[in-house]
Amino acid sequence: MRVIRYSEYNSAPVQPPKVPKEIVDNVSSIISRVREQGDAAIVDYTERFDKVKLDPDGMRVEWSDLRRAYKSIPDGLKNALRNSAERIHKFQELQKPLEFATTIAPGVSAGIKFDPIQCVGLYVPGGTAAYPSTVLMTAIPAKVAGVDRCAIFTPPRRGGEVPEAILAAAYLAEVDEVYRVGGAQAIAAMAYGTGKIKRVEKIFGPGNIYVTVAKMLVSWDVAVDMPAGPSELLIYTEGFEIPEWLAYDILAQCEHDPMSKAFLVTTDGALANEVSRAVEKMAAWSPRREILEKSIAQAVAVVVGDREEGAKVINDVAPEHLELVGSGAEEIFRLVRNAGAVFIGEYTPVPLGDYTAGTNHVLPTMGWARRASPLSVRDFLRSREYLKCTRDGIMRIGGDAVMMATAEGLLNHARAVTSRMSTSAGREGGKAAERG
Repeated sequence: MRVIRYSEYNSAPVQPPKVPKEIVDNVSSIISRVREQGDAAIVDYTERFDKVKLDPDGMRVEWSDLRRAYKSIPDGLKNALRNSAERIHKFQELQKPLEFATTIAPGVSAGIKFDPIQCVGLYVPGGTAAYPSTVLMTAIPAKVAGVDRCAIFTPPRRGGEVPEAILAAAYLAEVDEVYRVGGAQAIAAMAYGTGKIKRVEKIFGPGNIYVTVAKMLVSWDVAVDMPAGPSELLIYTEGFEIPEWLAYDILAQCEHDPMSKAFLVTTDGALANEVSRAVEKMAAWSPRREILEKSIAQAVAVVVGDREEGAKVINDVAPEHLELVGSGAEEIFRLVRNAGAVFIGEYTPVPLGDYTAGTNHVLPTMGWARRASPLSVRDFLRSREYLKCTRDGIMRIGGDAVMMATAEGLLNHARAVTSRMSTSAGREGGKAAERG
């Protein structure tokens, strides 16, 4: 982990790098082949990348396997999943948007209604780790929104099985379908469908760089949530004296993926060096050492002069996860604008949000925290505005519409309004004459 001064910051590679063209080309090729060959391409890529010979009829996991997995996992894990699910559900319920109706002007009423997206695809990463937490983080908001069909896609293990913890979480979250398909090919299957897999309306979930690129490439044809991966962490600290805690936090994010990014921003140069040494030492005996060696080689500690400089680095990087630790945590929180999720105080490590606090761990990465938000129930809903005008209403606001349509040179727009206004005026005049 390199340590640099703030004066070196602009020339340091702390911003997420551009995706290599080779990766984009490879992912594009995978997507094209899945579109053309469907299940055959899925079977081939699963054997090539996951070393699993998959029969098209065996891509979908049976519902009975989900139920069996839930019953067989240890009670401790079962309780943890239940507790986490309850907190996530509670936090998502509070985020449901409110429908409303209002009177804009006399005779003019308007409102908004929300409807769930009918079918969604949820990507759950796999490979060297299993992520039942991601099942809960994606499926529970979908179910709170009222989505009819939730389909999970996750890579199979070498024996072709899906980890029991993932299946158990899917059962708990009442997921409708689970497919043992991962990688860019899974994203393509969600977007375009295959013989055995029906397409979805929107794709959600984190993944490695190949999954993230695939989501961006198919976004012309299907909605996607956001770029969510590889993982990122930025820690800002001042007045804190336990470097080991910060080192564990950095390693916790870096062990996800060789392309994970970690940053430490601090006013204390001595602490930066202590954390750097602790990270190197702890990584050496970590079970995921090979991944860590690659990711921490890219990690950077920036020593700043004050909170304003620290806030500038934070807002420039726009990290997925932001930890604020030490005496200035609350103060710098008020200066932060760009971060996916913020963890305030030394007793709020990121893994609490990753697993069990109820907040969501599907967060924008690659600088997208400048323009995107954490996954929530709102992402699974569509809004519909509606408008209703009475005869009096069109007489009150129609003139403005006619003036604007005329200014834009759209004659028939204007006539669509004036035809009704003149008819309304005529009807009112006729009624007045009858009364007279």
